[in-house]
Parts: sequence; structure tokens; C-alpha cells
Amino acid sequence: MAIVRRFNNQVPDIANIFDDFFGGDFFDTPARRTSTPAVNVKENDDEYVIEVAAPGMKKDDFKVEIDNGVLSISAEVEEKDEQKDEDKGYTRREFFYSSFNRSFAIPKDEVDESKIDAKYKDGLLRITLQKRDEVKPKPARMIEIK
Repeated sequence: MAIVRRFNNQVPDIANIFDDFFGGDFFDTPARRTSTPAVNVKENDDEYVIEVAAPGMKKDDFKVEIDNGVLSISAEVEEKDEQKDEDKGYTRREFFYSSFNRSFAIPKDEVDESKIDAKYKDGLLRITLQKRDEVKPKPARMIEIK
């Protein structure tokens, strides 16, 4: 049984409407260029591996939890940008919030929930879900004929 994407919470982005109207760079900031990160799901004989491409984030931005057979990956990032020029008499403050939530249904009878590991390095969150020994394929063996 494969890991199945359960649901994806994504709020429509109103700034995209302005981007289309104003030529695409009205709200073009580093925080605005983010979206729901791409996810790869791999399976081999011993484990499932979920990779989330999230460059520019920190390990502390993520929250990974499993509850009742559902693995949830979420992140929330807040950026602040403030520019002041006393001589010209202006102050500009902008706040950017970016978040995502991805959830996956985990086959309870195949995954050992006590052996789930998550690591974040070089913009890639890698979650490893070890399969139970009972479901791992056994090597072929010769049976002696008597």
C-alpha cells in the first residue's frame, strides 16, 4: 500500500490578482515568491521517504506530527522589512507571512510509527518512515527436498 496525499490546505492568494493586473511585479518580494513546496514520496523495501523542497526555511519553522494514521507537515514563516529615511520623511514597513500544510495518510499496518525520523538540510526536509518487519519482503530461500 502506498502513502496517499490526504488533503492540502491552500488559501487562494489575492496578490496573484494584483500581479496579473499590474504586470507581475507589484508584490514581487522574496516572501511573495513562495508557495506550497513540492513533495516527493519514495518507497523501497525498508521504508517510505517523503522529501519536501523548502529552501530558505529553518528547521524550527517546521512542525511534523502523526495523529491517527495521518502525517502532517506544516511550516509558518514571518518576515519583516522596514525602511526609514528621516531626511526624506518616510517610513515603510512590510510584513510577510507564508505558511503551508501538507498531510498524508499513512498505512498503519505497514509503518512503525515509533521509527519516524525527520531531518532538514540544504533546503530539503526529509522524513523517513520505517516499514514494519512483517511487511518487508523476505529474500527467496531454497527448500530442501527430502
